[in-house]
Amino acid sequence: MNNRNFTAICAALLMCAFLIVFYVSPKIAKSTVTFADAATQKVIYLTFDDGPSDRVTPRILDVLKEENVKATFFIVGKNAEMRKKIIKREIDEGHSVGVHSYSHVYKDIYASTESLLKDIDKCNKIIKEIAGKPTKLYRFPGGSHGISAEFIEAVQNHGMKYYDWNSSTRDAELYNASPEELFKTAVNTATNEKSIIILAHDTTNKTATVDALKLIIKHYKQLGYAFSTL
Repeated sequence: MNNRNFTAICAALLMCAFLIVFYVSPKIAKSTVTFADAATQKVIYLTFDDGPSDRVTPRILDVLKEENVKATFFIVGKNAEMRKKIIKREIDEGHSVGVHSYSHVYKDIYASTESLLKDIDKCNKIIKEIAGKPTKLYRFPGGSHGISAEFIEAVQNHGMKYYDWNSSTRDAELYNASPEELFKTAVNTATNEKSIIILAHDTTNKTATVDALKLIIKHYKQLGYAFSTL
């Protein structure tokens, strides 16, 4: 092979390599970036306990609808019995509904594992009447911290998945708190920057929570969080 032919072959090979890099590499890079974005997405879960109530829950639903944000409601069965239309609205508008309890009376619920499961089923029966099927979402009254392993195991064996929180508005603890105070508390108590579960309440006296919710949603939207349901 003479030098002229050898040079021509080398030039052709270099051109092929260039075309491969130019046309193929961008597609690979684009795919990698997309996957990385999905893997690092920051997510926030808004959760509301102890409702529904006639005074606050509809206002919370109005804010969520206006902001195009979904949330999870852990309901109390005895409150839901007289407010099934509100639960139906929660479901119809794409929110998740979970069991918090039927009675929310700790001494009765935690008297035994049998009492605990009976309380769950009583609440879940109401959810099934409205949604057509029971939920698997559960939040222990008071949270799972300090709950015996026996109760936790009983709930899991019953087919329920329980959720706590890693951020709280503390709207059940702070007396007469302003919306700004509840907002700051929610932000300052967040312990996981990538996945945040915020605890709030939608009982009848939590009117400040509605306005705090607007601040919370605006804050986390600006930080690039996606809002999701449990």
